[in-house]
Amino acid sequence: MDNVSVITVFTLSGLSDIANYRVILFVLTLLCYCVIWLVNLTIIVTVIVDKKLHEPMYIFLCNLCVNGLYGTAAFYPKFLYDLLSTTHVISYAGCLLQGFALHSSICADFSLLALMAYDRYVAICRPLVYHSLMTKQKVCIFVFFAWFFPIYLMLLSTITTAVLRLCGTHIPRIYCINWLINNLACSASAARIVIPAFNYTFYIGHILFVFWTYVHLVKTCQSSKENWNKFMQTCVPHLFSLIVVAVSFLFDMLYVRFGSKEFPQSFENFMAMEILLIPPIINPVMYGFKLTKIRNRVLNFICGISSTLRLKL
Repeated sequence: MDNVSVITVFTLSGLSDIANYRVILFVLTLLCYCVIWLVNLTIIVTVIVDKKLHEPMYIFLCNLCVNGLYGTAAFYPKFLYDLLSTTHVISYAGCLLQGFALHSSICADFSLLALMAYDRYVAICRPLVYHSLMTKQKVCIFVFFAWFFPIYLMLLSTITTAVLRLCGTHIPRIYCINWLINNLACSASAARIVIPAFNYTFYIGHILFVFWTYVHLVKTCQSSKENWNKFMQTCVPHLFSLIVVAVSFLFDMLYVRFGSKEFPQSFENFMAMEILLIPPIINPVMYGFKLTKIRNRVLNFICGISSTLRLKL
């Protein structure tokens, strides 16, 4: 196949040696996906329903959980279907769409975490101007651009991938990403290098910005016990979430580009899945346990449901 116009499907690898474990893997994967929906939806509903949580930090957290559901929705339904199927293929359009959704979700994670870092910086380091800097209108603008830039940048990247002439149809992974599609191109293209390089630089800038905010946060909090308690309660889960996302992404990116083919297939599959498994579960769980307001609202909600069920019984 020497032209993209005749390529209608891609084949996916990674599931050829699991014939004896299909049902077990399906059940475990479905369980993980249900847990992801449960923990993220709990935070989302709690923040939306409780007007006392309509504050910048919780609004950003709500969007982070929505993004977790968005990114995993691009992978788990198709993966669950593949686990029960004997053929592992994906349409050309579906592959591009999956790659776009996964990439934009990861980028949105970094954008939202950068926003949350800025919110904590203003709240702790500049408390007197917090309410003037973090108004509802500005929060809406921040959230809009936190979604707009990842979608826009990944749309450009996906369009660049879509116009390539491809000379192959095999994706050596359990899902599609632009890097692997680009590797099937018949010839090199400057856009394949320039656009990803810009995207990486842009989001590395996010990480450096978060690092800068935490340098100031630590300096400020050292001089006040009250600020230090606030830092431990609100900043530690954020920092932990950022580390989880960044490390997961770094491992995934390095493995895709430099990983050895001598590793077992099960290890390769785990490396492919970890960024779609660990952050979507850890992020809401960390915030749910660490943030007092979230934890209390969730516990009250659960107790309320339990009391209602007891009365009906």
